[in-house]
Amino acid sequence: MNIYLPVKLFIILLLFFFSLIMNAQNEKPKDSISNKLSEVVIMQNKKTFTNTNGNIKVDVANSIYSAIPNPVDLLAKLPTVQISSDRESITVIGKGAPLIYIDNQKVGMNDLNALDVADIKTIEIIQNPSSKYEAEGRSVILITRKFNKKDSFKTEISEVASFKKNYNNYLGFNSNYKKNKLELKANFNYNRLNPWESHSIDYQIPTAEIASKYDVSASTKRKQYIFGGGLFYKINDDDYFSININGKLQSDTFQINTVTDNKNKDLVNNVVTFSDNRGKKDFVNSFLNYQKKIKSIDTQVFTGLQFSNFDQTSLSDIQDKFNDAEFDLTQNRDQKNKVNVFSGRIDLEKKFKNEMKLEVGGLYSSANSKSDIDIFYYKENEDEISHYNFREQNLAGYSQLSGKIKKVDFSVGFRVENTNVNGKFKTDLLPLIDKNYTKFFPKAQFTYPIDSVKSISIDYAKSISRPNYSSLSQGATYINPYFLYARNIFLDPTIIDEIAMTFQYHDKSVKFSFYKSKDPVYNSFSFDDQNNIMTFKDINFDKSAGYMVDFTLPFTYKFWTTTNSLIFILEKIEDHTAQFMASKPYFYYSSNNEFKLPKEYSLVLNFWGLTKQYTGVFETSPRFIVDLAASKTFFKKWKCTLSCNNIFKNTDQSEQFTINNINSKSRYVVDNHEISIAIRYSFGKIKDTEFKGKSIDENEGRVR
Repeated sequence: MNIYLPVKLFIILLLFFFSLIMNAQNEKPKDSISNKLSEVVIMQNKKTFTNTNGNIKVDVANSIYSAIPNPVDLLAKLPTVQISSDRESITVIGKGAPLIYIDNQKVGMNDLNALDVADIKTIEIIQNPSSKYEAEGRSVILITRKFNKKDSFKTEISEVASFKKNYNNYLGFNSNYKKNKLELKANFNYNRLNPWESHSIDYQIPTAEIASKYDVSASTKRKQYIFGGGLFYKINDDDYFSININGKLQSDTFQINTVTDNKNKDLVNNVVTFSDNRGKKDFVNSFLNYQKKIKSIDTQVFTGLQFSNFDQTSLSDIQDKFNDAEFDLTQNRDQKNKVNVFSGRIDLEKKFKNEMKLEVGGLYSSANSKSDIDIFYYKENEDEISHYNFREQNLAGYSQLSGKIKKVDFSVGFRVENTNVNGKFKTDLLPLIDKNYTKFFPKAQFTYPIDSVKSISIDYAKSISRPNYSSLSQGATYINPYFLYARNIFLDPTIIDEIAMTFQYHDKSVKFSFYKSKDPVYNSFSFDDQNNIMTFKDINFDKSAGYMVDFTLPFTYKFWTTTNSLIFILEKIEDHTAQFMASKPYFYYSSNNEFKLPKEYSLVLNFWGLTKQYTGVFETSPRFIVDLAASKTFFKKWKCTLSCNNIFKNTDQSEQFTINNINSKSRYVVDNHEISIAIRYSFGKIKDTEFKGKSIDENEGRVR
């Protein structure tokens, strides 16, 4: 990869240069939340990407991106968005894990997987969310579904054949019915997936004279049933009632194969580990909303209830073979994790004649997590049983004032959150974890227009990042007799302070920002010298800080539309258990290019990359990914798309660090080289719908 890196960088700079010399004719986009305008049909080509103060908005419905089979793969195509190799988490470059909203409804990864791409109208990446959003999250991914108003019926059926290392198939059904004040929505997807993954870790413990290396691979056969449904009733122009339910039912069977070379002083062992695994991961979420406008005081009131259930089980039969001997049964691991979350909220919004708006609200949520482990050791003929219960209650209140003073637009607010946490093993008399704390989170944003095309914005925000509920439960994955992947019930939340300044010219922007974090969460090792077992898990580091300069440059020239992002980052991560290596600047770059061709053909070329990253503790390899897709619409109802992702097959990722005097070099192989064919057929037509939903659970993204 390093041989071709100069060539790749030259191509990237060349594309940026061509973009800069083009004459763009762009309108300044409106904010998608503050300005709720009725949809107007205009006979012109819509831009796929627009930019306001570094916030990028993507028109999915009218672009080739609507043919991507699932929302997670769709987000992976967007600037600054990164998907983890296990597809269980999303990060935004320089911002960490974002809040995810669907139609102003806060959701998590499970809700995202339950969404049909055919339902998505736009996606907006908000880099500077106001205080009306939860304190958890430095950025927001806002997904807006297609809304219409006319009585009618519409159904879409989609089929995607995906060829990675193994074959994957996606079948989807989406339907919408509206009559008078009543609207119904339903979707169902059946996916047969065969994901594959592999990684290796080479580590040394000089103080214990141990050197070990393992290579592990896993092939999974997965069935997914994704469903959703909802009812919306519009009482009048201002009031409505809605009820929604969605879920994902998933079953897995997979084999994990590991080859390990372990040297402990003079003892050398070659171990082959085979595990046969079965499991399920089910998620169901439901919510009920009611909105009422009190006309006597001109105030909008929203109330809602929400309930989420997450149920995961895993059963593993494990065998080890030492030094070419016979396989011996080692363990049988039966693990269960169940999370229930209930929440209720109320929001009030009052608008004043002088363009001021006051928003106040409150939320209560209660989460209960139960994790059970039953491990049978064949050699010792012993059973180890453990039951751990975790409970968290949150009580929050917020207030925000926004408006305009002379030429300056402003938004100032704060949120106060009280958290009560209790964690206890069933056999213990006293709780292992007992915390009760209150945090204050101020936010402010000021925008000064220099003239009609230039403006300067200044933002400050204090936020919190909490671990998801599964991370706070007990549980571990057996890799080999010397190595475990484990969760950490002692994880604390991360507190982040950030200040930023943005200069916008037309639809181009440059942003300068600084952040500092207390108790950030990263990977770590711990070694049990009594049992000769290494455990890999997340821990709270001491602190981290970073500087960023973010350029966003969209352009349009005839049939070519391109959006380019270039982010320079200097990040410093520190912990007293880790060896500090170096902190050097690195940069992220991406370019999304769409070509509108005659006869309803579309061509998309996307590429992104990261240079080598030195972040104090971690040293991470560079990456470069190129995707290409072509789309054609036939007879107005059939849309076919051919895609090739990660054309150059850059599937390797590597990382190295030293923690607790343990030197580690890891390599991950990501199965993201893909060729797929998508076909979508639609019949019926609805121009506008009123369907609305609003989440009342601010911690829903942690249910996984």
